[in-house]
Amino acid sequence: MRLEKCWFCSSTIYPGHGISFVRNDASVFNFCRSKCHKNFKMKRNPRKVKWTKAYRKLAGKELAEDTTFEMERQRYKPVKYNRELVHKSVKAMQKVEEVRVARQDRFHEARMKRAAKQQNRADQKELETGIDLIEAPVARLHREQQAQAETEVQPMAVEQAEPVKEKVQAKEKASKQKLRIPVEKPKKRVTAMES
Repeated sequence: MRLEKCWFCSSTIYPGHGISFVRNDASVFNFCRSKCHKNFKMKRNPRKVKWTKAYRKLAGKELAEDTTFEMERQRYKPVKYNRELVHKSVKAMQKVEEVRVARQDRFHEARMKRAAKQQNRADQKELETGIDLIEAPVARLHREQQAQAETEVQPMAVEQAEPVKEKVQAKEKASKQKLRIPVEKPKKRVTAMES
């Protein structure tokens, strides 16, 4: 049973599945589904389409070079059937698969650690620049004034803080009250007959 690889996305094509496209120069392109075939016909580059294996390997999201991928390569050299050789080959394939999965998991964990550090840095930067999203501007102003008052240590500083509180309370009252807009009644039309 021969398992082909999709030309566009590099996924496995099982027997009886997929689409084959033969160009005029007799080159054969196998596609796993119509999505890949349509993208090929639109002349899209698989290295620039984000969901393909080629893009993921190029962008460093998947393990690109490893000795375990050697088992997947096609070999056209015919080998005489030997039961012992087949048995050893199957065992080796299983072992190589386990090693490959373990290496991919380690690679993914290392990549996620780097991504977490970058995300943490970006979050801290956003927090510094957009502190008003978390803390109300009035509260920050009040806190800054308190800090100034503590550094200056003047008796007038306490008196200055009280008007700020009054202003804040006045703003809160104004926001609670509903705005009432007077509605003017339409004027009656005076016709020529009435006058």
